[in-house]
Amino acid sequence: MTRFLFTLCLAASAAMAANLTDSLKAGKPALKSASVLAFGPEGILFVGDSMGAQVVAIDTGDRKASSAAGVELKGVAAKVAGLLGTAPDQILVNDMAVNPLSRNIYLAVSRGRGPDAAAVIVKVDTKGTLTEVALDNVKHSAVSLPNAAAVDAKDRRGQSLRTEAITDIGWVDGRVLVAGLSNEEFSSNLRAIPFPFQTADNGSSVEIFHGAHGRFETNSPVRTFLPYKIAGEQHLLAAYTCTPLVKFPISALQPGAKVKGVTIAELGNRNRPLDMVSYSKGGKPFILMNNSSRGVMKLPANGLDSYKGITAQTDVTGVPYETVAAWKGVEQIDGFDTKTVSMLVRGEDGSLDLKTVEFP
Repeated sequence: MTRFLFTLCLAASAAMAANLTDSLKAGKPALKSASVLAFGPEGILFVGDSMGAQVVAIDTGDRKASSAAGVELKGVAAKVAGLLGTAPDQILVNDMAVNPLSRNIYLAVSRGRGPDAAAVIVKVDTKGTLTEVALDNVKHSAVSLPNAAAVDAKDRRGQSLRTEAITDIGWVDGRVLVAGLSNEEFSSNLRAIPFPFQTADNGSSVEIFHGAHGRFETNSPVRTFLPYKIAGEQHLLAAYTCTPLVKFPISALQPGAKVKGVTIAELGNRNRPLDMVSYSKGGKPFILMNNSSRGVMKLPANGLDSYKGITAQTDVTGVPYETVAAWKGVEQIDGFDTKTVSMLVRGEDGSLDLKTVEFP
């Protein structure tokens, strides 16, 4: 679940970075899951491992620039299953991320179902060729989350809370941003972890007003987020289930802080946001958000500082949106370049296809 605004500059910043890969050591990362992915500089792939309550940084060594126009691949799950020697129904693609240097696409995969599923990272190159990313002896480092929900913790519906220890990650200004649930009373959590990794603090407990529900919420996790500058200040635009869009100043995400976000849109209930990316078209900035049941939304991104916070159930005005009607079954998105977006699309026949198309 990663996001185009801050990846646009990574190709340039990689040349100026202070050899961040020097902080990584060869060995086998102890991945218990591959929940979400995000790229940082120098082809470093960050893997959010919810079951392991850790973020793992992996040197992909994938730094050769590409001028490819896109990546296309039909039957992704079936091809991943063939690569890994299993059946398609034993494959879950949890997330995808485009390497902004090489334009190769990386998939976070679960091989198998349930708590014993193996975590696998698969690379799809610009010609559509699949390879498993070898993790037996790769340069990497990891940081543990000190206050993640316990492995056996359940919500009131009996669902695992540990699977939501990390719901999204992203890179901005030398830090890895992490959203998810902690084991604290106000369990919705945001962290800004400096990289190279040393230790992670307890993060910030975050609170929002959910206009559609008419109440403040502190235990619902951010589902997807996008670092975005608003009026010159770096913010986190965060989307929640049912679908409030909230802004947080990144400067407020201090260890142990309780941070109240500003809800700037209510985008509809019975829905889970999946990914957000930003882009410009016709000289105007936009944000794309794909969703579990409300299609792909296109939101204008100019003047986000002008929307007053939603503070009452009857007050559900805010950032407007339009639905990209032609895009159906979109499960994952990430910006491929400044003009195009890569998507994992579920067809009517159940096939999972990888496409690259122009931003709307």
